Amino acid sequence: MLKRIARIFLRLTGWKPEGAPPARRRFVLIAAPHTSNWDLFYLLALAAVYDLHISYMMKHSVFRGPFGPIFRSLGGIPIYRHKRADLVKQMVEAFGERDEFVLVVPAEGTRSRVELWKSGFYHIAREAGVPIVCGYLDYARKRGGFGPALVPSGSITDDMDVIRDFYADKRGKHPHLFAEPRMREEAGSAT
Repeated sequence: MLKRIARIFLRLTGWKPEGAPPARRRFVLIAAPHTSNWDLFYLLALAAVYDLHISYMMKHSVFRGPFGPIFRSLGGIPIYRHKRADLVKQMVEAFGERDEFVLVVPAEGTRSRVELWKSGFYHIAREAGVPIVCGYLDYARKRGGFGPALVPSGSITDDMDVIRDFYADKRGKHPHLFAEPRMREEAGSAT
């Protein structure tokens, strides 16, 4: 039923899935560009079409009230930004407890323009020993799908070069809010 609704939603909005999903069922999925609230709806629809059960992190405030149970049932994990917690460690432990786990991370951390991506997606994948898959929503072509699976090498700059190349031609709903993928740690990455 959910898959049928997802197909109808995509068809009515002119969107199409592109390519095949990753064969693996344990990976960190970058959600980019992330420039609109609509991104979540397209992400959920594409995941349903691809038969991919995802988990995604969102700020805790959206889980209040009647929408909390809905977001949780759709794979939402509340993130409390104001609390000191080792989110990377928690997500690495989640990978260790599950045979199938697709963790969606909006690396920009917000829909607003940022100059630097959050590095949690990279550290989670590296410490959990799982690949990073580049997921995308390209509003210019109304296509969504998956790019390369990258096993973090430890050379953040080299790995981010691959990610930058992939996202170079992808356009968010509000392109001016998407900056070149770059992390603070690149300046001091291992080689």
